[in-house]
Amino acid sequence: MKKSLVALAILAAAGVASAQSSVTLFGVVDAAYQHGSGSGVGSSSKSQLGNSGYNSSRLGFRGTEDLGGGMSASFWLEAGLNNDNGSGANTSTNNQTTGATGGGGLTFNRRSTVSLASGLGELRLGRDYTPQFWNQTVFDPFGTNGVGTTQTLSSGLGGTTAVRASNSVGYFLPGNLGGFYGQFQAYMGENNKTGVATEKDGNGSAIRLGYANGPVNVAMATSSTKFAQTATTGKTRSTNLGGSFDFGVAQAMALVTRDKVDSTPTSVTGKGALIGALVPMGAGQIRVAYSTYKTDAAGTPKSKKWALGYVHNLSKRTALYTTFARVTNSGGAAQALNGAVTAANARSTGYDFGIKHSF
Repeated sequence: MKKSLVALAILAAAGVASAQSSVTLFGVVDAAYQHGSGSGVGSSSKSQLGNSGYNSSRLGFRGTEDLGGGMSASFWLEAGLNNDNGSGANTSTNNQTTGATGGGGLTFNRRSTVSLASGLGELRLGRDYTPQFWNQTVFDPFGTNGVGTTQTLSSGLGGTTAVRASNSVGYFLPGNLGGFYGQFQAYMGENNKTGVATEKDGNGSAIRLGYANGPVNVAMATSSTKFAQTATTGKTRSTNLGGSFDFGVAQAMALVTRDKVDSTPTSVTGKGALIGALVPMGAGQIRVAYSTYKTDAAGTPKSKKWALGYVHNLSKRTALYTTFARVTNSGGAAQALNGAVTAANARSTGYDFGIKHSF
């Protein structure tokens, strides 16, 4: 009897210990037939089997450990996948073009962080999304994926840290502030101090503050990344404000952005806007958005995009989707869709037909 009680106590203790720590394998495999066409002199079209038309394809590992006293430690390793050809996605090791790598073996380019959290918030170290990108993707009906991706990101001047930053230290506010949330991030280019103008390239900081309660979600973000002044580069500053309101029959979204690159002899400023909606329809959802972006460079290049899509959920993890988009250029802009080439001031159209499965 005593031995049985001891055995039960050991099993109970083991159960408690296992509940205090967990590791999860997760991912998304998203494949789509994609087509894009351009117009005008020198234009071309392209058809391909691509990926990430609805959700970004990925393979990830995440885990957490309860440290007691309301504290926990966690890690998150997430790799982008090009499942159409089996290669890994690109990354940037130093927030600069010189650090670009990938496209071959697996790289944890999407996120690779270790965290310490408590009732005071979360401290997170590693490669992670930048605060200004969160507004771009959260308030885009297409989630910055596929041919419908907002033009405020596709044409934006945010540079190598427009989406993610390597070598970052981030702090997130706790989730018990009555709907208020926030994030601060600082990141490093990790260049040697040699006295040259490029030694601070890739260094930067960003902050995001927002409020979400019931049907309302609104947030503002701003960032600054240092680069030496050239004719095409310089200190890059990005600011955006986004919001959404869920009416029940539809969720409306809007975003405004402003980017500035302090290049020489003159700086370049870009401004963009988006308005869109998600409309539930039975087992599916209609997605629609209009976005535009222009800069004050010579000719005032401007691109405007309409996008319309439908997602049909076969289950909680599997969905079929289609998206159609058209971009119109002026002022010398030549934005094209799905790998096509279009002439300056001409139009480009594209569409995706795909399937997404998450696990």
